[in-house]
Amino acid sequence: MTSPDRLDLECDCELPGASLDVGRMPGHWLLARLGKRVLRPGGLGMTRQLLSALAISPADRVVEFAPGLGVTARIALAAGPASYTAIERDVAAVGQVRRWLDRSPATGPRKVLAGLAQKTGLPEGCASVVYGEAMLSMQAETSKRQIVREACRLLKPGGRYGIHELCLFPDDLPEKDLDVVRKDITEAIRHRALPLTGGEWEKLLQSEGFEIMHRSSAPMGLLEPSRLVKDEGVLGAIRFIWRVLSDSAARTRVLAMRRTFRKHRNRMAAICLVARKPMGQQTVPELG
Repeated sequence: MTSPDRLDLECDCELPGASLDVGRMPGHWLLARLGKRVLRPGGLGMTRQLLSALAISPADRVVEFAPGLGVTARIALAAGPASYTAIERDVAAVGQVRRWLDRSPATGPRKVLAGLAQKTGLPEGCASVVYGEAMLSMQAETSKRQIVREACRLLKPGGRYGIHELCLFPDDLPEKDLDVVRKDITEAIRHRALPLTGGEWEKLLQSEGFEIMHRSSAPMGLLEPSRLVKDEGVLGAIRFIWRVLSDSAARTRVLAMRRTFRKHRNRMAAICLVARKPMGQQTVPELG
């Protein structure tokens, strides 16, 4: 039986970004094309921490923002929530997740919708758990706030919101150094990257009315050999490395990403935060 945290990508479905040139393809979709299933900064270990802190149960109605390839969805659905809804902006990723949901043994209602996390169109108070991974770090400040605010709107009072994101440290890192790290990551992955410090991530959630329940961190070792084996398994790691070595253009990109991650490893980490919407809190008006 396939483990719930392994996702079969050997299918005829088009992967996100498949039509793009390797040189311009966002780094996370390039890695997916090469067979990497886990694309989160803290790996499966931090994803499991996130879900453990969220404590999903059969009574929960779950909304996931940007499920990507659906790895976390599989683990979350193993807890048997009352319902599961994913919101994904990438049409190809929607197809990947929908394909798995269609054959999932989960019994509750489950669906993936094409749309934006900033404005899901779902009814207010429809969820008891909302979470998203590796998405806020790629958003501008206004979009970050809109997404957090939408999570708050979707949650019923007492509901939990979890994030797993890229984090910069320490909290007092000079702004010029923050800018250098963000610029280097953006250039390496070919996608805007605007991660916050741990303190800034907490303040963002708190400013939208959330109460922090849990915080944990982990090294950002996305392309390190030990993390590859932990996240992909031995065979998956070997397959990924073989594909990287066999494609010169992809190899150039992957090695550039790894050099950047290693260059800034003393300033980068992964962070997991879980927060609660207080009982009796009113919904904050939508941002324009």
